[in-house]
Amino acid sequence: MNSNDLKYPIDKFVMPTSLAMNEIKESIEALASFPEKLKALVKSITVEQENWLYRPDGWNIKQVIHHCADSHMQSVTRFRWALTESTPTIKTYHEALWAQMSDYQGPIQPSLEIISGLYSRWVYLLNTMKPQDFEKTFLHPEHDREMRLDENLALYAWHGEHHLAHISQALKSKGSYT
Repeated sequence: MNSNDLKYPIDKFVMPTSLAMNEIKESIEALASFPEKLKALVKSITVEQENWLYRPDGWNIKQVIHHCADSHMQSVTRFRWALTESTPTIKTYHEALWAQMSDYQGPIQPSLEIISGLYSRWVYLLNTMKPQDFEKTFLHPEHDREMRLDENLALYAWHGEHHLAHISQALKSKGSYT
């Protein structure tokens, strides 16, 4: 397996041009299932396994889980801004630097709990949004473009599956990348 396959085990995200309501519902279902899939994947891993890398020079399982909590909190905030403001400019963050912070070496349980609670509220919000709400936008300064909420939804449905694949990959590697 080449390093690009290890970095993108489910392929790179392809931004949709627009999503039909059935595709929006599929993305919401993918988000809704993420916390339980994640918990099932890591329920019996050891502290040693939490430190296994998913690829050489990649993050360990702990870092991936903490990143999901942080990244997905950012996404929910972006949804809230776009739903309450006219094309707000979002704040970006340096995820690679966040992954080096000391709390990323702490226990995974708090991040699993954050993800469960966050997703419960996020999915509730998504299921109550009107179709036209998904057309609302925010300005993403890193990409220098407006991003619709349906695009962001599809991105985060992919993002969860992407990181589940990373964790599976790390577990299959049996720590050989550490």
